[in-house]
Parts: sequence; C-alpha cells; structure tokens
Amino acid sequence: MATLTSNAYISPQYNVPKDHHLPHGCVVEEISGLIRVHKDGYVERPQVLPCVTASTISPELNVTSGDMVIDSATNTWARFYVPICQHELPLLVYFHGGGFCVGSAAWSCYHDFLARLSAEVRCVIMSVNYRLAPENPLPAPYDDGLKALMWVKQQMLYEQHKGSGSNSEWWTTKCNFSSVFLGGDSAGANIAYNVATRVAACDGVALRPLSLKGLILIQPFFGGEVRTGSEKCMAQSSGSALNLAASDTYWRLALPCGANRDHPWCNPLVKVKLEQLKVLRTLVCISEIDILKDRNLEFCDTLVRAGKRVEFELFRGVGHAFQILGKSQISKNRTKEMMARVKSFMAL
Repeated sequence: MATLTSNAYISPQYNVPKDHHLPHGCVVEEISGLIRVHKDGYVERPQVLPCVTASTISPELNVTSGDMVIDSATNTWARFYVPICQHELPLLVYFHGGGFCVGSAAWSCYHDFLARLSAEVRCVIMSVNYRLAPENPLPAPYDDGLKALMWVKQQMLYEQHKGSGSNSEWWTTKCNFSSVFLGGDSAGANIAYNVATRVAACDGVALRPLSLKGLILIQPFFGGEVRTGSEKCMAQSSGSALNLAASDTYWRLALPCGANRDHPWCNPLVKVKLEQLKVLRTLVCISEIDILKDRNLEFCDTLVRAGKRVEFELFRGVGHAFQILGKSQISKNRTKEMMARVKSFMAL
C-alpha cells in the first residue's frame, strides 16, 4: 500500500545539511563508514545502507506497510507492518539499532527483517524512527519511545470513540491492544528496556487501557566501565558488526555530557535496587560471537536471581546484528530460529 504521510515530515535523518560544504574543523569522533563528528558539532552520516519506502515489500509475505507521523516537531515517525488477516493480532512496538547514533526505520535491512518478522510471528509491528545522538543525546530516544506508546494509546481511543473512517484505521483495526509488546535490537533493545521501566515504575497507569505484556530484547546494547570477558577477547571480532572501539564511541556520543559507562542508561545493573525494579516478562536474544554476550548473560542472570521473569536464548555461531546484516546460511538459519522463539514468546 502507499505511504500514508507526507515526505516533508518523514526523514531517515540522512539528509545532507545545507552547510555541508563549509569548513567544520577537525574530526573529533569517528566510526569508519558510519559517522563523523567535527569539532564544531557538525555530524556526517554516510548513507551506508539504502533507505526504502514502505511500499517496497514482497507481495508473497501478505503484509501491508505504511508510515505514520507521531510528532512532526521532532520528526518522530513509525513504519507499520500489518499481516493481511481477518482477526486481531498482537502489536510489537520496535526500535531499530545503531548505537543511538545511526540507523533508520527506513533502512532496507530493517524493512526486510521486520516485514518477514511480522509475517512469521503474525503480529502488527510498529517500527519507530526516533531522534539520533549526538544531536539528541539520551534520554531523547527514551522520550520518543514513550511518546510513541502514548500516541498508540491515543489512536486506540480515537478508534473506539469515533469508529471507522480515521486515517489510522488500516492498522488499528488489526491490533489487539490488550496484547502489546516492546522490543528492539542493540541500542533499540536498550530503548525498549528503558521505556518499559519508565512505564512499569508507575504501574502502567498512563498507558491504560493499553496493556504491555512483554519485552523482547535482541542483543541489548548495554555497557560498563569494567570490561567483560567477551569485550576483551572479541574486541576486534571479524564475525560481528560491533567492535569495542565503536561501542565506546557510541557511548561517548550518546550519554549526557560528563557521564561514563556506569551511568544507569548504559549499565542497568548499577545504582538500581533490583528488588524494587519492576520488569515486564522478558525475552533476551544473545549472539555467541558478540562483544555484548557476557554482559547480556550477566543481565539475564542478575534479573533471574532477583526473581524477575526473564528468559534468554543464545544463538551460536553468529555475531551482533546477524538477523539484519548476516548473509551466510548460518545467519539465515539462526534468524529463522530467532523468529520462531519470538513467536512462541508472544503466544504465551
């Protein structure tokens, strides 16, 4: 189906600024091929991956897709994936990865993955395009995530009170709003977790009657000042899309000025009273060849010991972001396994 909103609002944040030809001083932070930050704050993001429209989708999936504006003032929007069916389906609100600094809901790799995930799991997916750092450091993406949830609530209430004929009817009528999940990969999983903890802290009162049922974290991007074993031994791993130097750079760009990697937004296990922490039922998907492996395992183990409902799956032989970037047969096999695991988690 056609895109439902004006391109004047929807942008993957990869437009070339008008002043790109001006001198901006030396480069002070860089991740090769992904982002360069100059001394004066000017940011370059090469278009390393193509951006595609919502209508670019395989017909055999039987999934429709369209874009909706959430907040034009912050250029926050979402791409929806809706299986063609006659009954209501769970809603998965999803946040893309990219170290908080790069990435887009329009990237072809996310568009393809989420269209297939929607078809396989049989759920509606709302892929949120949030603001990026360093122009918008944390907690801006968390604010955008919470705003996206409140927007969903507003759309649901509008449908209930106004009936058919609204601009969002094509996806809202397919949603079971009593079965809503939050999820994401890498930095997107971090966003999903922090949005969920914000909601849980007030017992979900602000979202009612919207009901959150679970949290799906794929290779969640957490950090800390003390290095883990996998960070040390896989710092330069060629089998993964994330190395230690890039991870450190992302955190320097995303965290508030003066914060280190033991800030709670980076390291969720510090400065937190676990017995008081309210956590949704959670699934964590971990990659074996990933610098985040040990940190993800520690996160799961700590929450389980604190009595939280946390499940995890370790996908062997694959690295960070294999489900969107991996081209090998083992990556394709593990992606199918991951989708099946997500489907079983959402079905309970």
